[in-house]
Amino acid sequence: MIKALNGLRVIDVTRLLTGPYCSMVLADLGADVVKIEVPERGDDARLFGPFAKGESGYFMTLNRNKRGITLDLRKPEGKAVFMDLIKTADVMLENFAVGTMDGWGLGYEVLAAVNPRLIFASITGFGQFGPYAHRVAFDAISQAMGGMMSINGYPDGPPTRLGSSLGDINAANIMATGILAALYQREKTDLGQRIDVSMHDGIVAILENAVVRYTIDKIVPQRIGSRHATVTPYDVYAASDGYVMIAGANEATWQRLCKAMHQEELITDERFKINNKRTENAVELSAIISEWVGRYTVEQVEEILEQNAVPSGPVLTIDEVVNDQHVKARNMMAEIDHPIAGKVIIPGNPIKMSAASDAIERPSPMLGQHTDEVLTEIGYSLEKIAGLRAAKII
Repeated sequence: MIKALNGLRVIDVTRLLTGPYCSMVLADLGADVVKIEVPERGDDARLFGPFAKGESGYFMTLNRNKRGITLDLRKPEGKAVFMDLIKTADVMLENFAVGTMDGWGLGYEVLAAVNPRLIFASITGFGQFGPYAHRVAFDAISQAMGGMMSINGYPDGPPTRLGSSLGDINAANIMATGILAALYQREKTDLGQRIDVSMHDGIVAILENAVVRYTIDKIVPQRIGSRHATVTPYDVYAASDGYVMIAGANEATWQRLCKAMHQEELITDERFKINNKRTENAVELSAIISEWVGRYTVEQVEEILEQNAVPSGPVLTIDEVVNDQHVKARNMMAEIDHPIAGKVIIPGNPIKMSAASDAIERPSPMLGQHTDEVLTEIGYSLEKIAGLRAAKII
């Protein structure tokens, strides 16, 4: 099947997580992503474990479906090659510190002059402007300064970083959306533009109801564990052999939960009669539900709640997720065949399209694997390529 973004070329000079995740999304959708790495050293993510026969599983996950070349952008000859690549590109994606591309003479105005249709996409910690623009940031910094850590964890514990790098990955997905929107706008204007996405902005944007709880109710949200701040019951409960998440998100669900527990009297209990009351009395209600859940195994709780149409789910460990029948049925574990590491299981493509394959078609590139191939495509002779290699430009 032809993939949705077949024919789109992305020049990717990103490294580590947020940029490579964004270009991975585009590559999974069929874009020809040409990943540029520093000669000899490559992306620092190649040094992040776990390792399979010396090859980084971290790097393999983020850089599947891409072609890889090496190029030194700090040298004049490397910049010249880069400009030739830009002439063939639809998108250029970078995640350097603010001002780095301009400092190399490769800023937006310079690239747009040779390719007015180029989408110049920049992901940074705090954006291209603002008081914090020049601060160094990683995922944990964006979660901390964006407010996410202040509302994650339990009241008697410290602010907690989410287990996944939400700041990076959220910004990557936002940028992918922005790039697709800019490409759509280009169809009308025939002009590219610059896109500025920051990890910090992305975290602030997904604070959900925490912001309006402060701006409307003047309440500063605090850590409350796994329960929801304004919807009750909506929490994790301990069964005899594990944990179950129960989401009683509306009145009908709440009533079905009461019936499932054979405690219909709770439906008319003044403490729990409506959602606001249940939230006010969340501690008391949690104790009641916890006592009921604790009588059973996870499987038994799940069976009872499913029979009563109460949204719930076991808290699965990663090994359980990898081997889950639904995950496998949705093709969310993909096997790649890496030339050195061999067969490796990585997360699959979550975007399922009726007219496009979600298959992972190629493993992550070896360092510089496609340099000759890509440069030949844009008109470089083998002799010129050999000269660039001898000069350590590629």
